Amino acid sequence: MSFKFKTPAGQTVERKLYLCCGNYGTAEAPQWGKLGKRVEESAAEMDWGEESKQDILGDTHSTMKKPVISQTFDPCELDAGDQYQQRVWELAVVDQDAPALCNQDLLRIHLYAVDEKGNAFAERYPSSMVKPASLGGAGGGALTMPINVTFGGTRETGTASVAEDGTITFTPKGEAEP
Repeated sequence: MSFKFKTPAGQTVERKLYLCCGNYGTAEAPQWGKLGKRVEESAAEMDWGEESKQDILGDTHSTMKKPVISQTFDPCELDAGDQYQQRVWELAVVDQDAPALCNQDLLRIHLYAVDEKGNAFAERYPSSMVKPASLGGAGGGALTMPINVTFGGTRETGTASVAEDGTITFTPKGEAEP
């Protein structure tokens, strides 16, 4: 599978074309909610676990591991229309269910990178940590719940699409497009 940026040469890629979504359905019948509503800036940080050593001859050699990818969504204002955010709030505030928060199903969608059929590259991480950092905000302002995520579990790649009504569909590599 080969992917290319779908923007013309010389044109930058819009930030809104990189999405992080959380599953508020089931593993078998996922329902994907976008993370980041009202968040002004967020980026996935990649920690490659790099290490450099110098041998006895004075030559430097470096190694890296597969990256640990994390992302912060701040301020994350609470919104009744955000079903995934409500799921996270319930797990964190009502249930204080740490194991469930460490076993969230997340999807990264790269809408700017498409295959020859126009399908966007996507990565599913079924055992990710979704950690609310706080609950509060300034007086007179909105109630916020900043969220830190670490993508985890066995990474599954494929493609994703976003329908006109906002419904997100993930198709694992090797399966037929719906």
